[in-house]
Amino acid sequence: MRDSGPALYRALFDDAALFPPGNAPMGEAIPAHRAYRASRRSPYVGPFLVSDARLAELRTVLSRDEAVSEPLALVVTMPGGADSVAAAVDAVRSDPALSLAGVEVAAAPGEAADTAAAVVKALSADGGEPGADGYVEVARGEKAAADIEALAGTGAHAKFRTGGVKAEAHPSETALAALLAAAISAGVSFKCTAGLHHAVRHTTAEGFEQHGFLNVLLATHTLTTGGDVNRAAEVLADRDGRALAARAAALTPEQVERVRSSFRSFGTCSIVEPLDDLVVLGALNL
Repeated sequence: MRDSGPALYRALFDDAALFPPGNAPMGEAIPAHRAYRASRRSPYVGPFLVSDARLAELRTVLSRDEAVSEPLALVVTMPGGADSVAAAVDAVRSDPALSLAGVEVAAAPGEAADTAAAVVKALSADGGEPGADGYVEVARGEKAAADIEALAGTGAHAKFRTGGVKAEAHPSETALAALLAAAISAGVSFKCTAGLHHAVRHTTAEGFEQHGFLNVLLATHTLTTGGDVNRAAEVLADRDGRALAARAAALTPEQVERVRSSFRSFGTCSIVEPLDDLVVLGALNL
């Protein structure tokens, strides 16, 4: 059996400690993130996420830390839309304590193309910053497929909401499979946010049917190798963690590269929990 695990999970986990349900205080979340980046977990940890509403607070906290010399790789999320994207990009780029890794901007149904244009314009201003990615959050619904297709060729990626603090925020297996299929068909890479707290699909104590990130990785593989939406939905519904981990470990390097070129990362309020899941499943040795 091949061991494709480490490559499959590299930089998969964006640090969303500030967001629900974690809601970590800023003064605790930043040093915790730096500790992850200095530990054996570092290869799997993506950038730090902050909403545009808390960007000033983050900059204030960082300004007090004279001992840290390395800029904080940052993704700014904008749930209110693209109106503030240029200002947020300028604020991050003007601060030597920060390195802009990307922005994530929500789009109303039918407005993905316009949002993508605003995102790309902001990121490319003054020559842009290498490595900064733009994501457009696509709302579920009847316009979702068209919105995803509208992102093709724009330079922006898609973002899908896979959970939240309410049951209805969690898409069904079929609904999520349809979003993934639309993105892969359009050649649009994507990330996910919220709800992927664990590797394998499960039911939470609140009764939420929560997706597993290992399921999403393998559903992406299914779709990139000719599987249809129904088959991808079956993979998303699978609760056999050991079997899922074994399937993931058997992927070839080429298959891993194809999966991760589509499914780029997801935001998680805990870095430790999802990585611990992989350790328990035998997928990683940390």
